[in-house]
Amino acid sequence: MVVMRQTGPPTLRLLGRVVDARPDELRPLLLSVTYFFCLLCGYYILRPLREEMGIAGGVENLPWVFTATFAAMVAAVPVFGWITTRFPRRIFLPGVYVFFILNLLVFFVAFRSELHREWSARVFFVWLSVFNLFVVSVLWSFMVDLYTNEQGRRLFGVIAAGGSIGAVVGPSLTAALARPIGPVNLLLISAAFFAVAVGCIAALLRIEPRADSAARETPLRGDVLDGITALARSRYLLGIALFVIGLTVVATFVYFEQAHIVRRTLRDSGERTAFFARIDLAVNTIALLVQTLGTGRLVGWFGLTPVLALAPLASVVGLVALGARPMLDVLAGFQVLRRSGDYALTRPAREVLFTVVARSEKYRAKNAIDTLVYRGGDALGGWLFAGLMALGLGLSGLAYVGAVVAACWCALALWLGRVEQRRAKDASPASRSR
Repeated sequence: MVVMRQTGPPTLRLLGRVVDARPDELRPLLLSVTYFFCLLCGYYILRPLREEMGIAGGVENLPWVFTATFAAMVAAVPVFGWITTRFPRRIFLPGVYVFFILNLLVFFVAFRSELHREWSARVFFVWLSVFNLFVVSVLWSFMVDLYTNEQGRRLFGVIAAGGSIGAVVGPSLTAALARPIGPVNLLLISAAFFAVAVGCIAALLRIEPRADSAARETPLRGDVLDGITALARSRYLLGIALFVIGLTVVATFVYFEQAHIVRRTLRDSGERTAFFARIDLAVNTIALLVQTLGTGRLVGWFGLTPVLALAPLASVVGLVALGARPMLDVLAGFQVLRRSGDYALTRPAREVLFTVVARSEKYRAKNAIDTLVYRGGDALGGWLFAGLMALGLGLSGLAYVGAVVAACWCALALWLGRVEQRRAKDASPASRSR
């Protein structure tokens, strides 16, 4: 069990009683929450720009954009694997974020000069789609390496709440500052938040006990493609990968349904942007309340398995409702329910699944699943949606197909929860002593 050296002042101990954290966990927990806050705040400052670019570029081109994003992931995952074999954790963790901060500065110069603006915008759409998965994956790899399985069940919902606060603050900053300072200058504000996240990483590495830190600071052994080959060697990791594919195919079906329904219903670009902002605000506000007050307690009361299966089950119900009535009001309600459940429950529960795997798998296999498999699921869902639509299936029929995929996703969630429970029990000190 990773126990940090320092305890917090009385205000932090009060926080500990609210969020079910022990005194020795409070300082690293606060740093972890701040880390995720800065990360998602910086991302959500940029996200509204990407969403409007996607529709403005043509809904019919979205499968190609998703495929380009997947191709970028195919190139990025081996590079990350190579970095983990050459550099210790204290180097490659902050190094990933510094690299992306430099990318943002390049985009800032490109947009300011208006050189090949149309192509710069397309590259930015793909880059941001790669960026958000990659940096969040690195964050959670660090978290599952830093905290134990028992700590993760209690604390990951609180850490996720930090991200949700950032996801509320980010769009608010964009809405308030886009006109006074211009959209391009928002890139610099976003980069500043990412720089603070790098500082949080450094602070977490400093307060980790020396014995635990030393054991984790050697470069990971193995080949750069170990993260991908590990999926073929482990039914458990392959199950997590299939779970992510189910999640992304369902999400992509809903995203494409949204694009068609919004384009058909809302004609004005500003009106569409405002609609997306309202959805984001509702999703992140609900997710924040559940993460702060309920995620850890729900896992404690009901166990990981029901929490893991809740979002897939809600997706079945929501897609059936959308199939019966493919209208904007049903879409908005379902999107708020699905995405808030994903952020508040599914994501923290999914991260707990990785606390019972080997350390190298926490970085390499997890990164491959969170990036390559995730965007592969996006591409698969995009082309499946486009293909079925080309065959004459309407929005209602496509929603029903998505409901079938969601039902399979739910069954897989139940299996993964049971396997994780067995692995956690086998890894417990009492089990090892027996």
